Amino acid sequence: MMVHGKNRIGKNLSSTGSITYITTDPTKNEALEGTFFCATVDEVNLAMQKAKDAFIAYRKVPAFKRAAFLEAIAEEIMALGDALVRRASVETALSPERIESERTRTMLQLRLYADHIKEGSWVNASIDLGDPDRKPNPKPDLRRMYLPIGPVVVFTASNFPLAYSTAGGDTASALAAGNPVIVKSHPSHAGTNEMVADAIAKAAERTGMPDGVFSSLNDNSFSVGEQLVKHPDTKAVGFTGSYNGGMALWRLANEREVPIPVFSEMGSTNPVYLLEDALHQNDAQLAKTMAASITLGAGQFCTNPGLMVGIESNALKSFAAVLEEEFQKVIPSVMLSAGIAGNYFSKLEMALQQKGVTLLTQRSVRSDRTENSGMPGVATVPFKIFKTNPLLHEEIFGPFSLLVICENIDEMKEFAALQKGQLTTSVFGSEKDFSRTGDLINKLLDKAGRLIFNGVPTGVEVTTSIQHGGPYPATTDSRFTSVGPDAILRFVRPVAFQNAPESILPDELKDGNPLGIWRKFNGKLGKD
Repeated sequence: MMVHGKNRIGKNLSSTGSITYITTDPTKNEALEGTFFCATVDEVNLAMQKAKDAFIAYRKVPAFKRAAFLEAIAEEIMALGDALVRRASVETALSPERIESERTRTMLQLRLYADHIKEGSWVNASIDLGDPDRKPNPKPDLRRMYLPIGPVVVFTASNFPLAYSTAGGDTASALAAGNPVIVKSHPSHAGTNEMVADAIAKAAERTGMPDGVFSSLNDNSFSVGEQLVKHPDTKAVGFTGSYNGGMALWRLANEREVPIPVFSEMGSTNPVYLLEDALHQNDAQLAKTMAASITLGAGQFCTNPGLMVGIESNALKSFAAVLEEEFQKVIPSVMLSAGIAGNYFSKLEMALQQKGVTLLTQRSVRSDRTENSGMPGVATVPFKIFKTNPLLHEEIFGPFSLLVICENIDEMKEFAALQKGQLTTSVFGSEKDFSRTGDLINKLLDKAGRLIFNGVPTGVEVTTSIQHGGPYPATTDSRFTSVGPDAILRFVRPVAFQNAPESILPDELKDGNPLGIWRKFNGKLGKD
């Protein structure tokens, strides 16, 4: 499949700029097919103008037609076949099997949002009938529901070239809500982005969506992203990536004349609490479970368990010994890019140089590895040292975890109090453990979006009840999830209609409930 390298602005391709870049195979450090054109200021403005114009029409497209659009996107992506899998795999060093799994998840997300908006109750329709005869003042007729907010800018993720990227959860949820989307492609997998963007354009054409409902712009610097966030027609931003990147976008959005929401998912250390009785019963199996989770996908997940904490005991020593054995068996994997691999080793070596940190694995962190591969590592540190060294609290993006050793349960509680906001927190414990650590569990509720019992944090189920988000700095807004149907709620706003004529009301708020959706009527939920 030929790579055109152009920006997609609605239905059209554009390459008016002179600055270009290429993508590289991180396994071989070889250039890949395709030269990509960085978007110019004029191309950014044209994409935003088309999105603004498209919003006028797209916001009125019935839910069942928007659902058909999402389903068509899934079909067009699948029609790309093995070519998409090969390109995504070679651009990211992720295995074809991992890419196929991620493609399946992307299809699931698109179809889940399609089903969700067809069902209709997500608009949270509420009707309170007026009473003109009420004394001393008439009661107005009030009807409220969620409406889309306008063009949404989506930044694609480095570690998920499909599920968190061009047609990923942010794009799918924004389109589902009735908003046009402008994607800022990731320079590391621009070829993958191009293939998926072209598939979305085909789906839009097939289903009669307005020109400008979707655009995708290239850039290998911060310029285009900054322009998109600052553009006055942008109404919200979705981002998955680093803390520094997410906060830079958040600051730009809040410095605008009209601030806009930025939904940044910025990763976390996802601490794992190893309680005493659970360790005593099953230290070896817990170590094997943790080793597999820490090294999965070269540790390149936002839910990677970067911190573990336990109370000093023979069981914890046994756990650490088995953990070391398991890490010795792991073959280092090539990381997503040379930049990510370099950053991993830089942060890892800095952490290992800190006072009191002991590397468990006997190999050098740079031995037995090919270029751009990440050597798995696990280290220990006493809590008394950990608590005084903020550097050890930071995420190291890669196959590494730090085991913090406490002297007693009080130190473990102090460790919990020191934790910042997290996407996940995991607790391995028995009923005996839980019966005596209720106050610890209560502390953890304030620290994470997802509290996991006797399970690892890696793996995010795409379902209605999932929460993928957490208190700052895991995300910029812990009230929302970026996975599951409720992710749509990031890109809507409530609007009330007072004494509106029937002809003005959206179908969701009309008398007789023509769409047959669940809604509140005078405070009671039903379909009547």
